[in-house]
Amino acid sequence: MWKKLSKGTRKNTVTYLLVIVTYLVMSILQSGGHLSNLISGMLVLLCVYAIMAVSLNLTVGVLGELSLGHAGFMCVGAFSSALFTQLTVSTEMNANVRFFFAIVIGIVTAAVFGFMIGIPVLRLKGDYLAIVTLAFGEIIKNLCNVLFLGKDSSGIHVSMKDTMSLGMGADGVVIINGPQGITRTPKQATFLIGMLILLISLIIVLNLINSRTGRAIMSIRDNRIAAESVGINVTKYKLLAFTVSAAIAGAAGALYAHNTSSLMATSAKFGYNMSIMFLVFVVLGGIGNMRGGVIAAVLLTVLPEVLRFAEDKRMLIYAIVLILAMLWNWAPAARTFREKYGIRRILAARTGRKVIGSEGINASESGKQKEEEM
Repeated sequence: MWKKLSKGTRKNTVTYLLVIVTYLVMSILQSGGHLSNLISGMLVLLCVYAIMAVSLNLTVGVLGELSLGHAGFMCVGAFSSALFTQLTVSTEMNANVRFFFAIVIGIVTAAVFGFMIGIPVLRLKGDYLAIVTLAFGEIIKNLCNVLFLGKDSSGIHVSMKDTMSLGMGADGVVIINGPQGITRTPKQATFLIGMLILLISLIIVLNLINSRTGRAIMSIRDNRIAAESVGINVTKYKLLAFTVSAAIAGAAGALYAHNTSSLMATSAKFGYNMSIMFLVFVVLGGIGNMRGGVIAAVLLTVLPEVLRFAEDKRMLIYAIVLILAMLWNWAPAARTFREKYGIRRILAARTGRKVIGSEGINASESGKQKEEEM
């Protein structure tokens, strides 16, 4: 049964099983008290970063466009979902239903922003696209920093000056307080929900890649002129991929907003550095490799915390590990070494198989076939 499946289906199934097994193992360790408080508190954050790696990999790896403002979509999803929760927290709506709608609102809002930004931005190429997406991320972050929003019996009040300019009554409550952001959002995000969203994101992206639409998107990435010559609507497919990528980032933002008690649009959370960190996840895990991006996101997020014993030298060691990992993945000499002394090569030597690329061919069997043909 397994051998009858296509190679792509088998790889996707392994990825799904890896996510499920990881959740089961971590849940067992957590319930048994074998995880430290630090790692337990980072589980949801790891899911958020893994989802962002999948989202950005769709834009960079599959679509072939460099985006440096992906943290902006995460910011949009986080603030829109947290705002909905704050506006409805005093109603009789069930908490779980409210959380579900908050995630949906974060996804839809980020998708709308992705569609609107994508229309003019995706006409650009290369460095110009990267600069414009970077500007978009910074604009979103700064707008959230100057936004004041409150609610009273007469409705919702918005200002970009200060809380006094809202003009609310005595029963007014400030929800978005400029640079202080949104506070007191219920912490409803759990490790289970994070893994479910990650799994759904992987299913959507991997099925998109293996579909007719995905092949059209990758053909645009490989050769835009050739894709246009066979009748592929370049603008349509690029916009579709960019919008889906933004929607997944919005889901990650909604999850993040409901995992922190204070949501602020600072540079450390939604700025340029965060977008660069997501790009590092994608490049280190392999451009276009969804499974590798998820693994890189987890390892690179946990590594600085594991290295806290090094104190001042922690980030130096982290930088050295990044450089070595990048060289191991992309340097021609390292690739040659892996092909010559890798695990597959060793196993092939022991079993009498010859390795060609990623597939193993039995050398003795191929020799027999040649003899029979002769």
